[in-house]
Amino acid sequence: MDTSELTELAQQLRVDSVRVADTAGSGHPTSSMSAADLMAVLLANHLRYDFDHPDHPGNDRLIFSKGHASPLLYSMYLAAGALDEEEFGTYRTLGSRLEGHPTPRLPWVDVATGSLGQGLPVGVGMALAGRRLDHTPHRVWVLSGDSEMAEGSVWEAAENAGDQHLDALTLIVDVNRLGQRGPTRHQRDLDAYGRRLRAFGWHTVEIDGHDVEAVERAFNEAESTSDKPTAIIAGTRKGRGVRAVEDREGMHGKPVKDAEEAIAELGGRRSIRVDVARPQAAPGNGAARSRPLSLPRYEIGDTVPTRDAFGEALTALGHAHEDVVVLDGEVGDSTRAEYFAKEHPERYFECYIAEQQMIAAAVGMQAVGHSPYAASFAAFLTRAHDFLRMAAVSRASITVAGSHAGVSIGEDGPSQMGVEDLAMFRSIHGSTVLQPCDANQAARLVAATYDLEGVRYVRTMRSGTPVVYGPDEEFPIGGSKVLRRSDADRVTLIGTGVTVHSCLEAADALAAEGIAVRVIDMYSLKPVDGDTLAAAAEDTECLVTVEDHHPEGGLGDAVAEAFGDGRPAPRRLVRLAVTNLPGSATGEEQRRAAGIDAESVAAGVRLLAEKIIR
Repeated sequence: MDTSELTELAQQLRVDSVRVADTAGSGHPTSSMSAADLMAVLLANHLRYDFDHPDHPGNDRLIFSKGHASPLLYSMYLAAGALDEEEFGTYRTLGSRLEGHPTPRLPWVDVATGSLGQGLPVGVGMALAGRRLDHTPHRVWVLSGDSEMAEGSVWEAAENAGDQHLDALTLIVDVNRLGQRGPTRHQRDLDAYGRRLRAFGWHTVEIDGHDVEAVERAFNEAESTSDKPTAIIAGTRKGRGVRAVEDREGMHGKPVKDAEEAIAELGGRRSIRVDVARPQAAPGNGAARSRPLSLPRYEIGDTVPTRDAFGEALTALGHAHEDVVVLDGEVGDSTRAEYFAKEHPERYFECYIAEQQMIAAAVGMQAVGHSPYAASFAAFLTRAHDFLRMAAVSRASITVAGSHAGVSIGEDGPSQMGVEDLAMFRSIHGSTVLQPCDANQAARLVAATYDLEGVRYVRTMRSGTPVVYGPDEEFPIGGSKVLRRSDADRVTLIGTGVTVHSCLEAADALAAEGIAVRVIDMYSLKPVDGDTLAAAAEDTECLVTVEDHHPEGGLGDAVAEAFGDGRPAPRRLVRLAVTNLPGSATGEEQRRAAGIDAESVAAGVRLLAEKIIR
């Protein structure tokens, strides 16, 4: 399109943003209007996308990091003919695909946005995959607001992109001066953003974002820049084109009061349709090949850390499936993700100490067809909780491994102890949460995650634990294992991970005293095996959960929730968990201090025996 046509298209996008928010009675039209010229030029002259085939590997990727500008995105889809007027009018209504912030309910939306500061980190993941794995000609375009440039995750992404020379990545910063409650930190100081981005190795272009000729030149410059990502830093005015709202505070997140007057001021409705350019033909690599999976095998009685089994199983998965990629938070030697790196270096991505970027990159990579495994210490994954939450909103399928879990890590002290992670991952919509107690179980569960959907979490341990299962044992997701059972059982001990061994040792000690207890290995904490728990409650009347985790949100809550569907509950449910604030000590001393070691578990059962065992 030429300059006059682009100007008209931009006005159409503004008009449609105003009217769709007016119809809904809510939305962010003014945030959409500031970026309309930028997106008009992109849509008409630079985006390569086949809306009939959104899974085409050559499609460009467009991420609206400022997801509240969804009226603009949906107006673009309308202009491209991907949406019709009828569906356009359902914006923000029950059952509509046009949600207040974009989600993959629409096939042209790769990831959910709206939690600010996440679009660029996800875009980095997509661009990394394109550069190092897929070698596709597609570009990644990220529209960002200026307010979200205050987020630390943006600068994790900026450094990563510069370091990796992601020249297919273009960040478009809509510097419209106004945030939600008032002016942004740098207002319209374009060079304030430029200086920072250039320091991270970016090429920058500073323009008037309402000058479509300047915008066109900037996009051309971005496409011709090699070996560096490009940031187009565009000075704009919020609510552009409507005097009642343009560059005025207090207009954020509100429909324009008089939509008819605003539309008239913008020149009235238009019906321009854009024939968006189709992508270039993608390289003919075909689907990723799969080979037979050969998992590591461990002998019963050996002592093996589950983190070692994780690393070895992950490496085996890499041999079996070419789409498996691994992302590390600079602790691969500890999580054992480095085992994968040694055999599959081209599919190993070092994200350094940037857990938010690590999870975001995993989300971006799965959106372009890969199967990511991201690993760090369980404690440090809490930094990325919002990214994990949004991964679920994105319908993303990623596996996350958290090692060095619980107080059992020992002398490093409480800053390194993940004792909140199970609660965090269990709270994520559609998640699967697994905690193996031995090496063969760990290998099997890691392999099982490959075929699951949603966010999957595997919790591993630093220290070695005895191998109690044979290498051919099966561990279905949502299952459990009963390791001790008799008709005389009156108490059931339920462990997960390291506490399974505490329960087994306690059961053996109690058996020598004539006290029969059942032992369940609850390796799947979400979904949980309600049938086995119900049978134990009926047979023994008393359930005791033992976990190396805070009592809130972990094993105890998972077991209690299993009886929330009307199943007969146990007469007593006792929870043993980490309630103290640990210091530095050995793992065994830590478990003893927390009351989750074998001796403490046995002592607790003896107290119960005085009351309930006859």
